[in-house]
This record gives sequence, C-alpha cells and structure tokens, in this order.
Amino acid sequence: MAKEKNVYIIGHKNPDTDSIASAIAYAYLKNSQGETRYIPARCGNVSNETQYVLDRFEQKSPKFVGDVRTQVRDMDMRNIPGVTDEISLKDAWKIMKDNKVVTLCITDGKYLKGLITTGDIMESYMGAYDSNTLSNANTSYTNIVDTLDGTMIVGNISDTQTEGKILIGAGTPDVLEEYIKPHDIVILGDRYESQLCAIEMGADCIIICAGSNVTRTIQSIADEKGCKIITTPHDSFTVARLIYQSIPIRHFMRSSDLVTFKLDDFIDDVQPIMASTRHRYFPVIDSSGKYKGMVSRRNFLGASKKKLILVDHNEKSQAVNGMEAAEIIEIIDHHRLGTVATTKPVYFRNQPLGSTCTILYLMYQEAGVEIPANIAGLMLSAIISDTLLYRSPTCTEIDKIAGEKLASIAGVDAEELAKNMFTAGSNLQNKQPTEILHQDFKKFTVGNTNVGIGQISSMDSNELAHIKEAIHPILEETAKSDNVDIILFMLTNILKESSEVLFYGSKSEILLETGFNVTSKDHYSVLLPGVVSRKKQVLPTILNTLNE
Repeated sequence: MAKEKNVYIIGHKNPDTDSIASAIAYAYLKNSQGETRYIPARCGNVSNETQYVLDRFEQKSPKFVGDVRTQVRDMDMRNIPGVTDEISLKDAWKIMKDNKVVTLCITDGKYLKGLITTGDIMESYMGAYDSNTLSNANTSYTNIVDTLDGTMIVGNISDTQTEGKILIGAGTPDVLEEYIKPHDIVILGDRYESQLCAIEMGADCIIICAGSNVTRTIQSIADEKGCKIITTPHDSFTVARLIYQSIPIRHFMRSSDLVTFKLDDFIDDVQPIMASTRHRYFPVIDSSGKYKGMVSRRNFLGASKKKLILVDHNEKSQAVNGMEAAEIIEIIDHHRLGTVATTKPVYFRNQPLGSTCTILYLMYQEAGVEIPANIAGLMLSAIISDTLLYRSPTCTEIDKIAGEKLASIAGVDAEELAKNMFTAGSNLQNKQPTEILHQDFKKFTVGNTNVGIGQISSMDSNELAHIKEAIHPILEETAKSDNVDIILFMLTNILKESSEVLFYGSKSEILLETGFNVTSKDHYSVLLPGVVSRKKQVLPTILNTLNE
C-alpha cells in the first residue's frame, strides 16, 4: 500500500525555544494551506525555559525524532491480514494465490504467532504418507467439511478428529472388517453394506462421495452409534486428494527463529538480513509485537526518504541524525550559511533577524493566515529568548515590531513573560553539569577545526557563578567526547548585558584574547562586556580569528 508522506519540521540538536516554537508555528501555517500533513518534531530534549513556554501556552512538546534515515515504516508494505492457525491448508493456499504472495503470517488476532509458506504447504502435501495425520493434527470437522465442499448430515461439525486413520472403503464388507478400526474416517460410495459395515466397526466418520444418497436407516444407525456422516459432490479420488488439505496450518507453521522486522528498524540494518536469507517475505511488527504487514526485497524500491523542513539551522553538524539520507524540501533560518547540501533545489529563506519566529511572523502575514493566540505566545517567547528581550545585537526593528504584535495577539506582557522564562531557564536544579553544558550547545566547523559553543543566560549573578564552578571541570572531557577541538561556554548575564566565556582547547585562550582584545586572568575564562549573542558576536569573531 502506498504510504501517505508526512513532512517533519524539525530544529537543531539541543533545541532552544526558537527551534521548538518555529517547528510548531510553521507546522500550523503549513497545515492550514494544504493537504500534506506537517508534523513538528525535535531531535533533542526540551529545556526548562522551553517547557515553561509550552506549558504556559498549552502546547505539547513536538514529536521526538532522533534519526531520519529511511525505516521499514517508510516502505510499501503488503497489508495482508494475519490468519488464525486453525484455517486449513486449502484456505491458506487460496489466500496466498488471491494475494499473489508466497507467505502468510499467522496471528492470534493481534500478535504474530508464526508463518507458513507455499513451500511448507507443498512439502506437507508431498510428504503426506501417514494416514493418521488428520488426527495427529487435531483437525476440526469444520475444516474437513469446508475442504470437501461437503455437508455434515449426521453429527456435530464443531467436533475435532483426535484419533484414527483415513482409508478408502473400496473392498467388500468382509475386507473392510479387516482394516477399519474404531475412530477411523472412511471414504465410501453409495454401497449400503459398506456404509453399515464402517458404522458397525466403530468409525468416527464416513464420507459419502459423488453426491450419493444416504438412506434414513443408515443416518439413524450412524446417529445411534456416534458416527458422523459427510456427503460431498467429489469422487473418491478427489476426496482422498483433498482431505489432507483440511489439516490446520498450525500443524506445519513455523513459530520459532522467525525473521521479523519492526516498523522502526532502519533499512540500512534490514537490507543485509534480507540478503542473507532465502525468504521472499518478512513479517513486520510494531514495538509491542503486533503484526502490521509484510515486506519483501522488491519493497525496497518503494521505500521513500523522509521529508524534512529544517528550521533555525542549516549546519550539518547541528542537524538531526541521518539528515543526509532524508529529503530536505525547505530551510527557514536566521543564521549564517552552513554545510547542509541538498540533491535538488529547495525553498530556502534566510534573513538576518533575531529569531526564526520573526521570519515566520512575516510568512504568516504574507500568507494572510491569522495567528492563534497560543501560537503567537510561542513565537513571542522565541523572539524574547533569542534577542534577550530585544537586548541582543542580533535584534532588529522588525523583531521588535513582530514581538509587539505577537504580544497583543497572545494577550501577554512581554516583560513579565521574559522574566518568568529566564527564571525557569536558569533553574537548573537536579541537572548534571553535562546536561547544563549541552542545554543550548551548537557545533561549527571552520576548515579543519571543530568548534562547540554552549550558552546559559540568567538574571542571577550568583547562579551563574555556581554554574561556572560546575562546568569548568568537565570542559576537557566534553571536548573529547563531543569531538571538538575548541569548546566555549558562555555564561550570559542578561541584566548586565555581558558574558563570561569558559574555554578549553588548543589556541582557545589566544583566540579569545586576540579576537576580543581581552586578557584571561585565570587561563580558563574571559569576561566580555557587552557580548550576549553567540550568533552575531562570538561566532563571527571566532571564525574571523581562526581564518586569519
């Protein structure tokens, strides 16, 4: 079945308020304009500041998407319902033929129990030399009657055959007396004497072929003796050939060592397994084990890449894992041009504004779409966060105008919202130092140098001092684990409009001293008055100094 393609709108790793709000706000705008389903997503944990904003404006956190490589769920699965293990081999074969598949999945209605293939059915049929197979398989009379296109005229069709063998009553009654044992199933014609003999010898069932008539006397004696009577329009040869097809598939199904795939399995991981096995179809289950369908090797041809819209970033190092395996269709950002490459032209909007949500505000105006109050609150929060309530040098007049309009729509006071946001954001109780460092952390590549820059903003000088004590000891370890040559951590005081920058890495000290014309007194930090923006003040200076 063809998959309806969703489009994920997703921000950068270690998402900040602008990244999360942009994903939600742009998804709302896009969903109001077309039939495609746009889903806001995130590839990192939500910060305290952002969670406060989400709670205040009654919005759910976007769906977590940690990797956007193509998954089994992106393939065109065969949505063939699972079958019960009680159905006959004949019915199983018909379902396979009708659906043009060679494998059937067996379920209890929800969960996968086993599977059977056309090869299993042929092997069972070609190897049918044991006349006790029906009883060994506990075959139901419902299966036997259906398989023979017959009618049970005496007996209970819901019974099961648990003992005895199958034989064709082709001889005289004297001969039959030598072969028929109690509980046998005997295939007969219209000869009264043979029918009576089988009943008297204790057969569990007699099958009357070719639509032959069964006298009331025989029916009465059979009922009295507990012998079932089935009539069928088929001749004896056909009945003998068909009856083994009434055996329930559970007798031949495979229920152990099954090769299954989960919806969330990545195709990169699945392909080698498919290539190393002889099966043509493979069951697909969800995370709880429920059967969802089947896939084959040819379904790889129908597997489509996930579609993405990137917001608030365009650097490969900041993008969701597996981004290179996805199809990027749009980028909305306010940062420098980075390293994201696309296979075909995309809609790319990049403006030198303080927040991605300011760009989205303009896009709402251009599209003539009304901004709901709760979405306006999210967008305002993003602008406040990225511009530090319009104090950052990244802030433009357009950001201020957008913020004022959004505050009016949301019915909130920007100053009060900012105070609560920053207080929530700087409340880092119960967080480990590495969590604090990565709360708002971005990586950049300059030539052969990898640079990581984190930032924490607060209105409380004492709190920033405590954070400094916690972060300084882990800088070296973090630089190694994050594979960066230089790591910087900005402790931004919103009220004083300045930042203390902790640093580690080769040439990091001389880089900061040269770039900002300051001197480090302790050889692991510098104070930068008037510097509050990573994007517009710190990053450009670092890049220029490195290039020089």
